[in-house]
Amino acid sequence: MHAPLLVSWLMVAVCAASGSYCLLRTRVAAGGTRATARGEALMGFGMAAMALPALVRAPPLWVWGAYAVVFGLAALRACVAVAVRGRSAGHHAHHLVGTLAMVYMSLAMGSFPAGAGSHGAMAGMGAGEVMAPAGMPVMTGVLLLYFAGYVLWAGSRLIPGIGAAPAGAPAPDGVRAVRGAAVRVAVRPEVTLACRLSMSMAMLAMLLTL
Repeated sequence: MHAPLLVSWLMVAVCAASGSYCLLRTRVAAGGTRATARGEALMGFGMAAMALPALVRAPPLWVWGAYAVVFGLAALRACVAVAVRGRSAGHHAHHLVGTLAMVYMSLAMGSFPAGAGSHGAMAGMGAGEVMAPAGMPVMTGVLLLYFAGYVLWAGSRLIPGIGAAPAGAPAPDGVRAVRGAAVRVAVRPEVTLACRLSMSMAMLAMLLTL
């Protein structure tokens, strides 16, 4: 991945903020909802780590293998959740696609030849320097189409009067009552959806630079 330096830092900030918000959600979530928040926090922080510019942190190739293992386990867990919940596993299915995309990007970055891997992590390309794209174009295109569709869907749900929850609506199932203004914000479904939208947009940007 070789995005401009500023874009890389913006993705780091967005993904880290999303991961932090998901950690906040674990304070009010219960049961399966808490597990979902933890999985999304892992996704946010993992994407932030992958987006770190190579000039600041150029990881060795084994780090990409570690990413693939971690997100492979997360994908396995999401797959189990989808199988258990069946037709009601909408968000778990989206999380499964996200973790598989992270595995794919990790393996693609780890496949760079020696000497290229240290400069392919989201940035660090010199002026005029050219690098062959990583990964499989067909798979990258499929993932781009999926996340572009999700961004459009989630964005439309945030338009007032279409999909946003009304003010004063009761907290969703699996949410505990906890005091604190910041924590109360974490139970609002539109904020959670905005967080997922932000991570999907960051995923789009990462795939475009692959």
